Amino acid sequence: MELIKMSPVESSREENVYMAKLAEQAERYEEMVEFMEKVAKAVDSDELTVEERNLLSVAYKNVIGARRASWRIISSIEQKEESRGNEDHVRIIKEYRGKIEAELSKICDGILGLLETHLIPCASSAESKVFYLKMKGDYYRYLAEFKTGAERKEAAESTLLAYKSAQDIALAELAPTHPIRLGLALNFSVFYYEIFNSPDRACNLAKQAFDEAISELDTLGEESYKDSTLIMQLLRDNLTLWTSDVADEAGDEIKETTKDFPDMAAAAEQEESPELAEITCSPMFVEFLYSD
Repeated sequence: MELIKMSPVESSREENVYMAKLAEQAERYEEMVEFMEKVAKAVDSDELTVEERNLLSVAYKNVIGARRASWRIISSIEQKEESRGNEDHVRIIKEYRGKIEAELSKICDGILGLLETHLIPCASSAESKVFYLKMKGDYYRYLAEFKTGAERKEAAESTLLAYKSAQDIALAELAPTHPIRLGLALNFSVFYYEIFNSPDRACNLAKQAFDEAISELDTLGEESYKDSTLIMQLLRDNLTLWTSDVADEAGDEIKETTKDFPDMAAAAEQEESPELAEITCSPMFVEFLYSD
């Protein structure tokens, strides 16, 4: 029997994928990112496989997730020290927070560059296009979490554009129960709450996605049932957290936000929305990065 020989490129690709899996098991996520970046840059016009794109997503999720958690902890400590009037401590904390923010920026810039130059241009299926556009929105959103002024506005607008592009494809091409479409709805709704400061739109989007998926739950195949129902539960968890006093507090916040982001507000107004419920939001939201 004649053995099929792999080209050096194929061999290298397979080896890097295997090394990425080893790095994941060892929880060496920075190295996992490096291996998967090599895979993404080596495929040229070919798409990543589902396994490869999920490995890439998991690698970056863990690398960015650790820094986001650090940033939130340090920011919380900074607020406490400011309230106590400890100016020396505040100065030290600000410098340390700046170091974390530089790391966050570098990570986000890395994956956003990869998405723009390799992953999105090579995506051919609706599923992969939505996956990568959602990923693009996610990492611009992470930038918007800590940037200020014009940089925050730019990151937020880029987030909205990426999510809306993904949403247009998802609504037209993917079933309401598709886990990537549901994951997009979940993260898009988090953006509306946390960055755009619009709890009504956040809950509206999450509720619509949940209701549409529920109506077609009986058509869900066994293969994606677990993923889809998990995300639906996360959508419902967020809705529960966001459903108490928006009528009392959200109005002024939304008006203030739309002053900061007039273009985003206009774009959001173009969406068709179902009837709004009385809702509020909690910082204890859940977001979804596909293939957790």
